[in-house]
Amino acid sequence: MTEKLLSIKGVAKHFDEIKALTHVDLDIHSGEIVGLVGSNGAGKTTLLRLMAGVYTPTSGSVTLQDGSDVTKMRHLLGVVPESTGLYSRLTAWENIRYHSRLYGIDDETSWKRTQLFASRLGMSDSLSRHTKGFSRGMKQKTALLRALAHGPSILLLDEPTAGLDITSARTVRALVKQLRDEGGTVVYSTHQLEEAKQVCDRIVIIHNGEVRADGSPQQLMQQTEQDSLEEAYVALTADQARARTEDDESEGRFTAWWRKLFTPKTPELEVELNG
Repeated sequence: MTEKLLSIKGVAKHFDEIKALTHVDLDIHSGEIVGLVGSNGAGKTTLLRLMAGVYTPTSGSVTLQDGSDVTKMRHLLGVVPESTGLYSRLTAWENIRYHSRLYGIDDETSWKRTQLFASRLGMSDSLSRHTKGFSRGMKQKTALLRALAHGPSILLLDEPTAGLDITSARTVRALVKQLRDEGGTVVYSTHQLEEAKQVCDRIVIIHNGEVRADGSPQQLMQQTEQDSLEEAYVALTADQARARTEDDESEGRFTAWWRKLFTPKTPELEVELNG
């Protein structure tokens, strides 16, 4: 059995009368890609935000391998939210360097890691370009580089290929699998079942705020006595999906939370980046 890195025990998350998640138990182990699969509003993004420490659970706990609360150990996590939150007037490298310095990573170390992963993503020639003119795919790749530059133990990805062209999506998926092959750990949220099947070792199906199943594609088919993963998913989520609840807040609100979480109260660091 591989090392347990993240433990979610009895977690529920409520927003006033809305029960986004109800009693979730889930363990994340080293060297695996875990797919969070479900329809819009199922609870995937809420669960990712709990893992990232952006939300605190209404009940239950989210802890790392040493028992530490995840909110106190964010430097062990790399996060790519669906909204990238890049500073458009900075170059790709300046965005990455800014983020790395907030984690206490020196520029040389950050640059070496950035170069390594940029070459895999075909981004090496774009690091000095301002992100204002970047395509959706280029912004997503920059956000991925930013999340990897400080050497996280766990990478959390929220719909990492949403809106990307076929080539960019294939490149991102290939990098995720390569990270796993090198011993990395990834939590991969998607509503695309076929994508989860391609990328993930385990698939956690979330429906109406509950974990309905957790296992490999083959295990899920055996559990439901179905011949395909799609039919297994349908069998596990046969009750009607609720209306979307978890993302009622606008994208701008989450971006503001994300920047507040990782941005100092004073602008000196950003000024230094442009100096």
